[in-house]
Amino acid sequence: MQVYRTPNDRFADLPGFGFTPHYLELHSGLRVHYLDEGPRDGPAVLLLHGEPTWSYLWRHMIPLLTEQGFRVLVPDLIGFGRSDKLLGQASYSYAGQVAWIREWVEALDLKGVTLGCQDWGSLIGLRVVAEVPDRFAAVALSNGGLPDGQDAPRAFAIWRAFAKYSPLFPIGGIVKRGTKRALTTEEVAAYDAPFPTRASKAAARAYPPLVPFKGNPAVPDQLRAWEVFKRWEKPFVCCFSDGDPITRGGDAVWLERVPGTRGMPHRTLHGGHFIQEDDPAGFTAAIADAARLGG
Repeated sequence: MQVYRTPNDRFADLPGFGFTPHYLELHSGLRVHYLDEGPRDGPAVLLLHGEPTWSYLWRHMIPLLTEQGFRVLVPDLIGFGRSDKLLGQASYSYAGQVAWIREWVEALDLKGVTLGCQDWGSLIGLRVVAEVPDRFAAVALSNGGLPDGQDAPRAFAIWRAFAKYSPLFPIGGIVKRGTKRALTTEEVAAYDAPFPTRASKAAARAYPPLVPFKGNPAVPDQLRAWEVFKRWEKPFVCCFSDGDPITRGGDAVWLERVPGTRGMPHRTLHGGHFIQEDDPAGFTAAIADAARLGG
């Protein structure tokens, strides 16, 4: 197992990211980096980033949540941020990432958790919720979901092909194109910070083809997770954005299938795919609503 660990100096003086790093070593020996902000006895909120971002994505929202008394936990997925990065795209799988995050949740013995998730953070986080539902009190979902064999939207098919074939893969530039707000040069560089080499981008390249659209081997796992959510009575708040060409309208399936969505304060956020950059206050409010209703 070849592992790359991004040098610490890559993370020095990133704008708006003065949080204390924490680390947990998994049974495999891989090291997960995470943030743990706010009162330790506060209601736990788990924020899961997606592809090709890292915990930096949540920097605007973390203080908004801690100010309300929440304990906010933000891990970097394996392959991203300050977490260890396996070298080689074949080292990554959907089930593997779910297992790593589940192990991290159980190692910290998190309970009564509200999940706030987007993009691959939702694919992974929702599967973890389905596997250990007793640890979770509520969900707030934006710009993501649990695809279970549908045809890939055209915009996603283009993205998937780009990840597979493009000779260049500028992480910060990709995030910039997924927002409505113009990111600064320093912010774009911060998204690039964990990935100084071509090899360090293996996970970022690997995950687009793993989304379980039609023909993907993970579809049966998705269907099993859906059986949990079809019986989910706890608060489930949808807060999709109005400017994401890939996931816009994706709340409909959740509102139809999940009992816990009934009577919830769903809302439409304003911005692009990486809504944490465009409407952090709106996404924060949706997570806080879910957490309070779940408490």
